[in-house]
Amino acid sequence: MTCAQARALIQSHHAAVLTTGPNTYDRFVRQFGNECDWPEVPVSISVPARDGECRLYRCEEPPFNFPD
Repeated sequence: MTCAQARALIQSHHAAVLTTGPNTYDRFVRQFGNECDWPEVPVSISVPARDGECRLYRCEEPPFNFPD
């Protein structure tokens, strides 16, 4: 699917599991929503789409480095 189609699907359903390769898949979410479980947040990643690379969001722990 194209990047626009993937984004529309995620936006309309708030989250979607999409294939990212022949044997891989991942769950993608809206940028601003509550689909991630605490302490995870939506993090932007690049994934392949029919029309090139596409920036989507998936839930990950925030990349904070707290000083000791």
